[in-house]
Amino acid sequence: MDGTVLVADDDRTIRTVLTQALTRAGCKVHATSSLTTLMRWVSEGRGDAVITDVIMPDGNGLEMLPKIAQDRPELPVIVVSAQNTIMTAIKAAEAEAFDYLPKPFDLPDLMKRTARALETRQESQIKQTKRIDDVSDELPLIGQTSAMQDLYRVVARVLNAELPVIITGESGTGKSLIAKAIHDFSDRRSRPFVIVTPTDLQELEGPARIMARAMGGTIVLDEICDLDRDMQGRLVRMMDTAGEQNPRFMATSQCRLAEAGLLRDDLYYRLNGAVIDVPSLRERVDDVLLLVTHFLKMAERDGAPLRKISPGALKTLRAYSWPGNVRQLENVVHRLGLTARTNEITFDEARAVLHTQPESDTVVGRGDSENLSTSVARHLRRYFDLHGTMQPPDGLYARILHEIEVPLIEIAMDSTGGNQAKCADLLGINRNTLRKKLTELDISVTRRRKLM
Repeated sequence: MDGTVLVADDDRTIRTVLTQALTRAGCKVHATSSLTTLMRWVSEGRGDAVITDVIMPDGNGLEMLPKIAQDRPELPVIVVSAQNTIMTAIKAAEAEAFDYLPKPFDLPDLMKRTARALETRQESQIKQTKRIDDVSDELPLIGQTSAMQDLYRVVARVLNAELPVIITGESGTGKSLIAKAIHDFSDRRSRPFVIVTPTDLQELEGPARIMARAMGGTIVLDEICDLDRDMQGRLVRMMDTAGEQNPRFMATSQCRLAEAGLLRDDLYYRLNGAVIDVPSLRERVDDVLLLVTHFLKMAERDGAPLRKISPGALKTLRAYSWPGNVRQLENVVHRLGLTARTNEITFDEARAVLHTQPESDTVVGRGDSENLSTSVARHLRRYFDLHGTMQPPDGLYARILHEIEVPLIEIAMDSTGGNQAKCADLLGINRNTLRKKLTELDISVTRRRKLM
């Protein structure tokens, strides 16, 4: 078996037995006696399967299933319970549990069911990846950073909301791709997807032609700040006279429309339903390796030689400012794939290509003058802006603390060479508290000699 299993049971013996059995089978296990902890792990995106008891000290496991299904619809949950009644089984089925076992359970049987749950989870991930890849090969919706995960959550929430959408971001971040993904995964997917440019609005009959093409589908106003005031007025009238075949309107822009002052107020108010701000590549440099690997595989499928990126070359790509964002990275990787002398792209080759690119300054943040509080406030404002008129998902306090706590402990551990006693002193916390945090936050510890 392969994957991470979350185990929630107030019986320490059961937690120990399951942890040992699943670990021997090749799984990673997080075990807890608290439903609160389990739900926090789920909300943080941990786990590929869940095994939970029903009656817990801080709640009922069955009552948590709808919340898990809402937050993580593809996460299989196996319910085990000492309440061996037909109603327990029925309630588990009604709550769409993946499986139900009464206590005392047969361990080999539970292991088989867990293996099946993990296989189901992997199959659903493969299908979802294929669906996303099928949207477009131009600029992939790829990213594991928190900035991209925030973006995914907002996109998922606006798919079928009857709201207009404004998508902002720098050139090359994939704004049009986001719009296409929203359309292709929405209830309007079978209807036309129409991208409107200034040329389409030059003539007075332009809006009527656009509406006829859309037929109740999706209309994307591409780079809306490039439209002059007369064209914007035509858009306002077009939106007000949409009639029965009312399409969904989206707009893309490289500027923040509320700040730029380039949009008529009446048009802005009609479009400002939800705002999606696509992060620049500078804001998610940890996704560079994922993107490079994707582009090299694409090139190989198209007949190019098999290439891989060296650590030195990757470091150089991560440090570059990427004014053209993902589109620019794709072009650079394509060029490196064609010109590299060996199967491994070297540091010198990457540096030589980047020297021909504009704005090759190393990314060092926004300057030493910005303190932590200001940086966090800026991040939070952007996070709330991403959700437009909607509120972020509940549990924000715990998620923000987690975002800060993990890198703080990881960097402190690295600074002290993995010495937990020194790290606890550095952080000003008890050593037992540190050990507990390392386990809860799944932080790996490598003890090494600290060189001075």
